[in-house]
Amino acid sequence: MKSWMTLLFVAALMTIMVVGCAKKPKVEAPTKPITTETKPPEKPSDQPTDQGKVEPGSSSKFKTIYFDFDRYNLRDDAKADLKKNIDVMQQDENLKMTIEGHCDERGTVEYNLALGERRAKSARDYMVNMGVKANRVSTISYGKERPIAFGHDEDAWAKNRRDDFVEK
Repeated sequence: MKSWMTLLFVAALMTIMVVGCAKKPKVEAPTKPITTETKPPEKPSDQPTDQGKVEPGSSSKFKTIYFDFDRYNLRDDAKADLKKNIDVMQQDENLKMTIEGHCDERGTVEYNLALGERRAKSARDYMVNMGVKANRVSTISYGKERPIAFGHDEDAWAKNRRDDFVEK
């Protein structure tokens, strides 16, 4: 009887150890941007009304440009503002700038750093193709690390998907 109770005690102890030490499932961060949008892609009319307005991160000489969600291609309104920035650069041959690529808060840090870089390079390539010397324009990506709008809605996100132009 004593050995039967010992065996039962050992079995109960083993069960408690196995159940108590069960591994928890590993939760991984998503590799694609997280989207809560259910509406179709934005139209230019859905964008902030202050398009082209100088934002806090920008130099007062240059206009900020904006991008659609998860995109780095230049919209027509961005090209118009870039042409104004090109005019400023062509008026002063000694002027140099840094294009800062930014993203909204959705997606991983790594994904947004890469997207911000593609946005900045897209603007830089456009400016170089329009006649600005490549050695006068550098790029940097801040991803989602420097938002100017802190809301968690489309209005804030649209303002954070941008390139700022800063004089060196």
